[in-house]
Amino acid sequence: MAATSAAQPTASDQGQSAPAVDDSYALVRLAGEPLATNPRTAPDKGKKIGFANRAVKAERDRIRAEQAAFKDWLRTNAPRARVTKQFDVAVNAVGVQLNGTPLSTLRSAPGVTHAELQGVFTPLAHEDPDLALVDVPEAWAAVGGASEAGRGVKVAIIDSGIDVTHPCFSDAGYPAVRQLGDTKYTNNKVIVSRVYGNKIAKNGFDGEDLNGHGTHVAGTVACNVHTDAVADGTEIPYDPSGVAPAATLGSYNVFPGTAGSARSEDILEAMQDAYVDGFDVANMSLGGARNDGGGAFLLDNAVDNLDRANMVVAVAAGNEGPGYWTVHYPGAAPRALTAGASTVGHALVNTVSVAGTDYDVVVGEFGKLSADITAPLAVVKDASSPHPLGLSLACNSSAALPDLTGKIAVIGRMSCTFQEKINNVTKAGAVAAIVVNHLDGLLTMAGDQTGAVAVLVTKTDGAAIMAHDGTSATINANKVYQSIPEATNRMASFSSQGPTHGDLLIKPDVVAPGADVLSAQPAWACETAPCWAIFGGTSMATPHLAGIAAVVRGAHPSWSAAEVRSAVVNTAQQSVLRDSATNEVTNDALKVGAGLADTDAAVASKVALDPVSLSFGAISGGSGRSVTKSLVVTNTSGASVSVSVAVANNPASGVTYSVSGGQVTLAAGASTTMTVTATSTKGAADGFYQAQLDVSVGGSVASHAMLFTVVGSGVAAPGQHQTPPGLS
Repeated sequence: MAATSAAQPTASDQGQSAPAVDDSYALVRLAGEPLATNPRTAPDKGKKIGFANRAVKAERDRIRAEQAAFKDWLRTNAPRARVTKQFDVAVNAVGVQLNGTPLSTLRSAPGVTHAELQGVFTPLAHEDPDLALVDVPEAWAAVGGASEAGRGVKVAIIDSGIDVTHPCFSDAGYPAVRQLGDTKYTNNKVIVSRVYGNKIAKNGFDGEDLNGHGTHVAGTVACNVHTDAVADGTEIPYDPSGVAPAATLGSYNVFPGTAGSARSEDILEAMQDAYVDGFDVANMSLGGARNDGGGAFLLDNAVDNLDRANMVVAVAAGNEGPGYWTVHYPGAAPRALTAGASTVGHALVNTVSVAGTDYDVVVGEFGKLSADITAPLAVVKDASSPHPLGLSLACNSSAALPDLTGKIAVIGRMSCTFQEKINNVTKAGAVAAIVVNHLDGLLTMAGDQTGAVAVLVTKTDGAAIMAHDGTSATINANKVYQSIPEATNRMASFSSQGPTHGDLLIKPDVVAPGADVLSAQPAWACETAPCWAIFGGTSMATPHLAGIAAVVRGAHPSWSAAEVRSAVVNTAQQSVLRDSATNEVTNDALKVGAGLADTDAAVASKVALDPVSLSFGAISGGSGRSVTKSLVVTNTSGASVSVSVAVANNPASGVTYSVSGGQVTLAAGASTTMTVTATSTKGAADGFYQAQLDVSVGGSVASHAMLFTVVGSGVAAPGQHQTPPGLS
């Protein structure tokens, strides 16, 4: 399953990536229940599986015997196939190297309930200038200060490793603990380092972060409070902190060395190890496009079961937006804490000097801007271009570019990847490129470090620059840190949108800052350590959610994973996020989930909702009918409360939502089940229908859940992919 790679850690102009599978490997699920869901071994609410318990040991032996019987069957019936991994916590499954054995053969084995090819997953690219965007400082105050936020909570970073030498991860003041795995990459803050992959021995890879993605993600979760930062030689005017600075971390390196991808079994093994190692939260800033039979089913299953077994799993939604139906897997898992990405209003900017005026620009990840570049401008127009200023998009499908030898090309953003654009202007001889946004915003363009130097400029500034075609311009190498308040809280255009395929769930669940996030980098990534960088992607939003979950879990250690997840999702801020294309405030649940995360509100949450949102699937618009779903409401406040649930923002026509049993008094810890119904009118127009369920405690709205129904067929039908319009 292909997604934005580690070499492209920021926004990219691209459509849906092709699903990828490794057809040499399969995952096979066996009939017996895994430990997470077996009634004899499933943990009590707020607890973990007791691996030293006699019943758990007996069930592990039973599962091992079942898996051994499958291996015996393989030796007789599929002698070329070889079991490579075995799993018993989240799923009862084995990884199999096929060596030419067809899947149909594995599916015919006794006790096999499901077999699929393994997917291929990649990191989904890349401290906010102000953690107040998600109300972190208020939450710190509520839990006793930053030094207590996340204390006692363990967060697993399933990624590319963590550079333990970075001051973000200094263990000064942390108590001495037992460290696991490759201890040359651990300390008393990063307490585990494990590495995965079938080629690690051959290639000599270990747990070191040679990518940078994992260190960046880990810094957002738990960088030590108020760590001094300099990025690209530019002093950052604030001292970054992680969301949960007192948390401890584990490095589960599924992208070791130069490996840009991982198979399903590597990720499953890392998830299982993290659970067995006692971790409370897992961060998976990774994903792949949906491919039935490509690892999605069992990874989704594992995420759900680990949540049931009391480990919160935060997962990136994907970087395939804008456009509905673009959520990646396993972010589509029903019980995943799935992150969408919003913008942070800051940047490290350079300037372009044209006719005596300096324009702010952001340098992309292509050629290195090590010295000023001065050359004449060449504005490249295209009468057929959809760019609002009529600029050529410089895509492979665009009209041929003119000779740009020795010039700075001025082209438009939209449609194809940034790398494709820069490859084409480089071939045409340009020494640099100014890419003009189709919006008035700045972000870092993703690339693979090859081609001409390229910078992004806003649409307004781009229009002014275009008036000087042929004039000499200078791209200045010196950077400055700039706060851009007007660019804050806009949905990142790359952020993937729901609904999910098949089950039509609302995803992402909730949004966090993900575009232009400052965090740690390994020492090798900069000329001077410690190293910092600004990355963008749902990968960067996800660790905000993992950090918030850690703060909530630290404040409420007896809550179940589902209750922690509900606190993060169902208390989100609404009517603050703006649409990436229109810049208008949007509460579209398929884009923003329940809204922008609110750490303070999550810590203070009084009720938990399960599920965190309700999807009523697809309803025919011909005759009209009703679909009813259950919602479990639990009092997590510690005192008896009066709870009322009511529908807000019912659609004007087409579908009506209603709730029964919507008012009740709940004792501390008690739950009640309410029913919510979606009713389509006869002849309702095809389309998406949304509403909101407000949950009031003592007469004040304390939580909310989003409601969603699809009516009809065509582009709105389940399983149909609505092609993104190419705006990123």
